Amino acid sequence: MKKLACLTLAAGLFAALPAAAQSFAKAEDAIKYRQGAFNVIGAHFGPIGAMATGKAPYNAKSAAANAEVVAYMARLPFAGFTQGSDKGQTRAKAEIWKDSAKFKAGAEKFQAEAAKLNTAAKSGDLNQLKAAFADAAQTCKSCHDNFRNK
Repeated sequence: MKKLACLTLAAGLFAALPAAAQSFAKAEDAIKYRQGAFNVIGAHFGPIGAMATGKAPYNAKSAAANAEVVAYMARLPFAGFTQGSDKGQTRAKAEIWKDSAKFKAGAEKFQAEAAKLNTAAKSGDLNQLKAAFADAAQTCKSCHDNFRNK
């Protein structure tokens, strides 16, 4: 399982280098890119949430490793929200492109909270992790509520 997680991370990081320079030949490429980045984020955010909510035993080393990946990956998926990528196999709402300033602000808020989560996880303090996780999770929920079809 650990090998699979490492391979997934490596593939995600390789595909994401560098996000700002990404260009997509087709809209479906942009969709796959952002979905892949969000999948990697979720795979590492989930275990932190389980620890923060008491559903899994707290492991400071695991929390720190997962939070580092989340913080790095947090800046990557947004390059995949290109014009024309609102059609196809996506749950992205049209509001992403209609209110791009609000979407961008949400992305920046998530990136900032992911960085705070990383710092909290590195502290080894479960209470700091819980607080930072709650704030980061709220940014996810807000974006999903506003910009993602169910």
